[in-house]
Amino acid sequence: MKTKHLLLSLMLLSLVIFAILAAQITQDNYFSLAKSEILMRKIGHELLLNAGDSTSRVLPVTKLHAAKYRIQFENPFKFEPDTLVRIISKTLARHETSDYIVNVLDCSNNAVVYGYAMAADKKNDVLSCLGREQVSACYLVTVEFGNVPFGIKKYAAAVSLLAFVGLCPFVVVGYRRRKSVASQIPKASDRLTAMGKLLFDKDNKQLITPTETLKLTAKETRLLDIFAQNPNQIIDRARLQKEIWEDDGIIVGRSLDVFISKLRKKLESDTQVQLVNIHGKGYRLQIEAVKI
Repeated sequence: MKTKHLLLSLMLLSLVIFAILAAQITQDNYFSLAKSEILMRKIGHELLLNAGDSTSRVLPVTKLHAAKYRIQFENPFKFEPDTLVRIISKTLARHETSDYIVNVLDCSNNAVVYGYAMAADKKNDVLSCLGREQVSACYLVTVEFGNVPFGIKKYAAAVSLLAFVGLCPFVVVGYRRRKSVASQIPKASDRLTAMGKLLFDKDNKQLITPTETLKLTAKETRLLDIFAQNPNQIIDRARLQKEIWEDDGIIVGRSLDVFISKLRKKLESDTQVQLVNIHGKGYRLQIEAVKI
């Protein structure tokens, strides 16, 4: 009886501490996300000022996913890569993570006209084409940060300790009970992208269905990643060919159709997720709302 009361007390104490810590982490998350959006607007403001534009607007910043932001502008402008790198580096000097990737896209076709990567370990920085001024045009700027969750890092030790303390009672009690049958429906996590009933694991090149895990090739992974980041949006055929095959030096017109066909077969297990051909334009990953 004493053991049972001790376990119950320990469980309740763990839950209370977890609730307090979760509230603090949530508050920090909101602050960090708001701070990130403000930094994105500051980057846009500085870029326009450097281009001699002090009147046009930086349009609302779009959060593409947990760690990726898109900066949009009211009017066309020109930029120098050196200045772009300097402005962003200075603005993000006090951000939670120093790992990030920057891409400048042409508004008309979403083609990447310039990009680079920065890392905490400077030997992993990737910078190119500095000193080449870009012409005045409509540009979008995307900034994607490394995979360090906002507000979690400084609490890592506390979370680990509480997890251990909190789980001990459940382990002791669970040892005396029969194991329940595990659910066959996969669940999303930070590194997985949900698409209907499917989960896309980019890092491990996998597509997880409710019944099996399908391996993806490198090109299938890169192709599906573009669609997953832009669900229900038309992706220009030329953009897909450029981003997937440009590094190979050779683009074969039918190659894209072949890989689209392969992906369609792997998506068949969920009829609410379809790769739709938009005649004369490109393709769209159509994801219907799950009916409950």
